[in-house]
Amino acid sequence: MGLRASRSAPVDGFRLTFDRFGTPGAPSVLLLHGWPGNRHDYRRLVPLLLASGRTLDVVVPDLRGFGGSDKHDVAVSHFYSASAQAASVVGLIAELGLAPVVIGGYDVGSRVAQSVARMHPDLVHALVLSPPLPGAGERVLTAPAQAEFWYQAFHQLPLSARLVDGNHDAVRDYLSHFWSHWSGPGFTLGEDDLDALVADYALPGAFTASIAWYRAGAGTIAQSLTELPPEQAIRIHAPTDVLWPGRDPLFPPAWSDRLEHYFTDVTLHTAPDAGHFTPLECPDAFARLLLERRTPHPQE
Repeated sequence: MGLRASRSAPVDGFRLTFDRFGTPGAPSVLLLHGWPGNRHDYRRLVPLLLASGRTLDVVVPDLRGFGGSDKHDVAVSHFYSASAQAASVVGLIAELGLAPVVIGGYDVGSRVAQSVARMHPDLVHALVLSPPLPGAGERVLTAPAQAEFWYQAFHQLPLSARLVDGNHDAVRDYLSHFWSHWSGPGFTLGEDDLDALVADYALPGAFTASIAWYRAGAGTIAQSLTELPPEQAIRIHAPTDVLWPGRDPLFPPAWSDRLEHYFTDVTLHTAPDAGHFTPLECPDAFARLLLERRTPHPQE
């Protein structure tokens, strides 16, 4: 089945734009993107799922404030937090009848997937995640980490929106930096793909909406510094595969050492040559983990 862009029912006044592939009602996979990206971050991965010979229902939404989804100028702490983003995802799962669903996510999408699994464990069959993951803790305050995470503090400043929002050239330069710096040595974002992403982020208000995630205190720095100790944390019980890239400057592999404190059933996998953008840099490995975790079809 081909691409079918649709709009969800509203949750908190936000409608999500999503693409749906495969066979509705089949075992479901939901894929959540990162920043600075959108639902098209999975353009290399979805064809692998569809070509696997498995009957699947694959749904790929834009999160609140991204892509074709709603971008409301409202209180960010209430409407753009991890729990708020998760509420829209939960609404989409219910609307499309996806549960129990395998959720894949990286970057922002990883955090949102974790929130869904904590808030509504009955909806989640399994998770396949790339960083960020809990356990970074105080290590985000080291000098090397702060040199990478500067943008999260910058996004808190009104100046960031004034300098970037609605300015096509500024958006292109800003996004190009992250897609180049965060990716592994074997990956380059194509000009056509960059053009499409810039056209999305350069719309008036789009950049500001995309950084509402950080302004809501949902970025890695804020999350790590407010992270509960393992004995107080709400652990995720859904079976979880973590695909950790070896060349991501934000999340060094050493930060994978505390996963068992926050997940009761977690398996660590490595992608030594990949950078931050795992769905695009190592889609085969990501797809394989999703297929291994898919829910069984009733006829199987």
